[in-house]
Amino acid sequence: MSQTGQKKPVSLFATADNPIPDGARTGRVQTPDGVAIRYARWEPLLRPSKGSVIILHGRTECIEKYFETITDLRERGFGVLTFDWRGQGGSTRLLKDPKKGHVENFNEYLTDFETVLMEIALPDCKAPHYVLGHSTGSLVALLAAPALSNKIRRMVLVSPLLKLSGLPMRQSTMQRILGALTFIGLGRLFVPRDKSIGNQKTFISNKLTSDTRRFERNRNIVEHVDALAISYPTISWVFAACRAMVRVGAPGYSSAISIPTLLVAAGNDTVVSPSEIEVFGKKMRSGAFLTITGAKHELLQERDLYREQLLAAFEAFVPGTEINL
Repeated sequence: MSQTGQKKPVSLFATADNPIPDGARTGRVQTPDGVAIRYARWEPLLRPSKGSVIILHGRTECIEKYFETITDLRERGFGVLTFDWRGQGGSTRLLKDPKKGHVENFNEYLTDFETVLMEIALPDCKAPHYVLGHSTGSLVALLAAPALSNKIRRMVLVSPLLKLSGLPMRQSTMQRILGALTFIGLGRLFVPRDKSIGNQKTFISNKLTSDTRRFERNRNIVEHVDALAISYPTISWVFAACRAMVRVGAPGYSSAISIPTLLVAAGNDTVVSPSEIEVFGKKMRSGAFLTITGAKHELLQERDLYREQLLAAFEAFVPGTEINL
């Protein structure tokens, strides 16, 4: 695998409105295929410990974006471990242009997750272990779920990437087109700029959050540390994502997941399909489903009105309580 991008930072970065939570332990861990993954972990602020939460980010995100959520979880008695996926944040970038979001197969993300789980989470973070995923991270968690039953107690998966919204064509048609472009060697080009896929650079046009303060805070992170920034995905990335969505959507896949899992959809999500999340959740043998009405895609970056509903659902579900829907 090519790893020709710029060298990425290991340490964490603060901005005026986004301080680093105290007590961070940071480092890099090497995957079997030679990718350096930046991680950070924290101990809980409340005793006794309830265990450890592994946060799985969405596309374009970095550890710094989750400082607020990390503090929220620590104050509730959880230790926290999180990391940057390959190709983004402070982990190894895979292409000469480090701003391109790129993988060739979502199995690469599974390798990242497995490496962090085996090398950092299980030996160094207090059990039981839980997963909190967002968007792409939630999809990776579902891909990994068949192998996690003895390692992860419960999962809360927010806005999982199960189907894209607002596409100009059927997703299956788009997948065939992107597959053909990848086959002829164009996979490392940026995906054609459809407005439904890409960065949201101004608050008025963004599809991610209705909270102006958190939107500006997150934008300041990448403006302050350009090395953390990432732009549009490549053709191969979107093709890989489509294949991963087909994989978890296969008949019998959802019902075979044995880890108790709460799927949370944002009712006003125009990035991924809330209805697809509901359908998937209802098929899960050990799953539950919740919609937070009115919220946009990034629930953990949303207004307190929506965000607090998610945190309350997480706190109720994770220790082992069933949610009455």
